[in-house]
Amino acid sequence: QVQLVESGGGLVQPGGSLRLSCVASGISFSIYAMGWYRQAPGKQRELVAGVSSGGRTNYGDSVKGRFTISRDNAKNMVYLQMNSLKPEDTAVYYCNAFWGRNDYWGQGTQVTVSS
Repeated sequence: QVQLVESGGGLVQPGGSLRLSCVASGISFSIYAMGWYRQAPGKQRELVAGVSSGGRTNYGDSVKGRFTISRDNAKNMVYLQMNSLKPEDTAVYYCNAFWGRNDYWGQGTQVTVSS
């Protein structure tokens, strides 16, 4: 059974930082591309950041220079370090694992940026 479990969300003031974590089980983690997506109320889900099995990263334009994605294959984990948070970063953040036809999602973690 495949499981992706996110943690680390919460309420933070503008300009603050949060670190999201996602632990995967039931997959050969190292061969999967991993990603973080987010969905704000009334908006479509969008890519925040991705990291390939080889460690190559890509970011959504709105988070470049502020967010950093990383992975630890030994622990089956992927992280999203979020700095200089803005109110518009408020959303549910989802962890994704993708390989071939296999596409798995976590349940999401809420991030709220507000004073």
